[in-house]
Amino acid sequence: MNQYRAALTLRSANAKTGPIPISITSKATCPASCAFKDNGCYADNQPLSFHWKKVTEGGGKMWPEFCSDVASLPGGQLWRHNVAGDLPGDQQAIDREALELLLEANFGRRGFTYTHYRGPDNVDAIAFANVCGLTTNLSANSPEEADVLADIGAGPVVCVLPHDQKVNSKTPAGRTIVVCPATVRDDVTCATCGLCYRQRDTIVGFPAHGSRFKRIELHLNPTASL
Repeated sequence: MNQYRAALTLRSANAKTGPIPISITSKATCPASCAFKDNGCYADNQPLSFHWKKVTEGGGKMWPEFCSDVASLPGGQLWRHNVAGDLPGDQQAIDREALELLLEANFGRRGFTYTHYRGPDNVDAIAFANVCGLTTNLSANSPEEADVLADIGAGPVVCVLPHDQKVNSKTPAGRTIVVCPATVRDDVTCATCGLCYRQRDTIVGFPAHGSRFKRIELHLNPTASL
């Protein structure tokens, strides 16, 4: 468990998240199955990459101490886990013991996060996290994959959209995709929206962003070129 390092910032200065607590977890937690790993991931953009690198190379706190920080948040506090990084795990499987420590720390608080972990055992862990109050969104690489993940029923789903998409749409199976409000309205942040914290059937869509957004869009249109 002590192989994981994470840092909690009590008040984010990011314009999209708004002034809520946010966390970063070391890069080693990112699953090998993530198509964006070293291939367009938003967290590889400055200035976030600087902070992520710092935590990965020994900054932040060991996992138990980090969870203690989470447990110190006020009751009912909305907070976003992992603006960079993923759930504790070895890049193949989620570490259930470490996850359960985080779930205990989050009890009575409104944490939400996203994950690229896949596979039956990981899906069970994700479903458990959602039941225990840490809203864990399954991250899809396209609207097509969003339908696949939604059919599993382990938790709410988000997906990537073209960088210039500003209007709501549908998945191939007819599920509603709501474009993240904070990406299309200047007066909305995670702090005021809270959509990704909710258990819901609606898919939340995030337009590809960052300096490497074209790499992300290749998963939406495999015939496109860089």
